[in-house]
Amino acid sequence: MKFLCLACDEPMKLTEAVPPDESGSLAATFRCPRCGAGVAMLTNAHETDVVQSLGVRIGPSGKGGGCPFTGVVREAQAAREGGLAWTAGALARLDRIPEMVRPMARQGIEQFARSAGHELVDESVLEQARTGMRM
Repeated sequence: MKFLCLACDEPMKLTEAVPPDESGSLAATFRCPRCGAGVAMLTNAHETDVVQSLGVRIGPSGKGGGCPFTGVVREAQAAREGGLAWTAGALARLDRIPEMVRPMARQGIEQFARSAGHELVDESVLEQARTGMRM
């Protein structure tokens, strides 16, 4: 799914994504790179849950290293589950790990990060964990 500018027929670019709040609402804004026209999207708690349960990616696909909107959704989900927050870049690297071992890898990385005193998993923490675990 893409948001297209009605005037230019250009794909809109994600400009801001706000994690789900206590009500479960998720917000994102998009802008046309050509004319600057904007659009906002707001989901309710049920829509946010549906998107998360399906693993649907909202935003640009394939180009530019992944969708930061997906990262915001997953960071909020991790926070609710007691996990650490992850940057979009770290989540993109995590997505390259085979799906069947990804949960175990995430758990090991978060355990390493906590033991090293990190509250956020970014690419430098991933590199430290990889070196420390000899991966």
